[in-house]
Amino acid sequence: MKAMLVGDNKKLLWTEVAEPIMGENDVLIDIYAVALNRADILQKNGTYPSPKGWPEWMGLELAGVIADMGSGAKEKSSYKVGDKVCALVGGGGYAERIAVPYELLMPIPTGWSFEEASAIPEAYATSYLNLFLEGHLKKGQTFYMAAGASGLASAAIPMGKAIGAYVVTSVQTYQQAEKIKNLGADYIIIQEKESIPEAFEKLEKEGRPVNVCMDCLSGEDLGKAMPYMARGGYWVVISTLAGVETNIKLRPLLTKGLHLVGSMLRNRTNEEKAFILKSLVAELFPHMENGTIKPSIYKVLPIEQAEEAHGILERFENTGKVVLKVK
Repeated sequence: MKAMLVGDNKKLLWTEVAEPIMGENDVLIDIYAVALNRADILQKNGTYPSPKGWPEWMGLELAGVIADMGSGAKEKSSYKVGDKVCALVGGGGYAERIAVPYELLMPIPTGWSFEEASAIPEAYATSYLNLFLEGHLKKGQTFYMAAGASGLASAAIPMGKAIGAYVVTSVQTYQQAEKIKNLGADYIIIQEKESIPEAFEKLEKEGRPVNVCMDCLSGEDLGKAMPYMARGGYWVVISTLAGVETNIKLRPLLTKGLHLVGSMLRNRTNEEKAFILKSLVAELFPHMENGTIKPSIYKVLPIEQAEEAHGILERFENTGKVVLKVK
């Protein structure tokens, strides 16, 4: 089979590799589509390798068809050969086939294509984990999603709206704000007009302070905005794209009982990930199948054009997910 390896000068090479070795509790998936994440860029650059036990090549979320199953997977799961599935993996999605523990599979929602479904596992599982398990978001609360034009935001914003939250997000320009209006955010912070801390202060004065933040940016704005959160609020840091340092005023943290939480999906155990996926299917798949939560795909390219796809992410061109079509 073929997989996408990183060659000299970080060039991506669609190259022959050994077939996956399937364990007792694994299923073998013929991959039809794989969605991109910023972690792929880090992995290509050598700073975010696949966890032990996963293929060395990139790809954290994919969709395809079950081609074979280990004896344990046949006995313990409800899946069968020929089922259409999507999967959350630690690496190895940029390939024609992959062996995946059956616990890390999800069905494909009715009416969703392989390309759309490939964008579910990482983006939606990350959003579910950090909104509900880490952030404890509830109906009627205010939720802030940083970087509203990102692929992750295209999952998190509709998810927040589906459960009845007031959703706030941020973008750099008016042009970006226009591009993401379809996601349904109630308030878009346009940073060429107002800063994120200014917007947080305004929301608090208007009686709608932020209860839950899912922050992939961090940096200076974290410390400046956090004092304006709602009492008992949760600021969940999932990445540090805008900087690794900030100054936090401890008095509001103390008097408001605020929570600053660091959270990563990738370094959790398969058992933890299986629980997240099972909860996601039970609670949010009905919203996906009735159209309340819709996929947001920016562009689909053939796997051979992975370099071009990476360039889209590196230049921050996309609003929504970029997907590679394998089959």
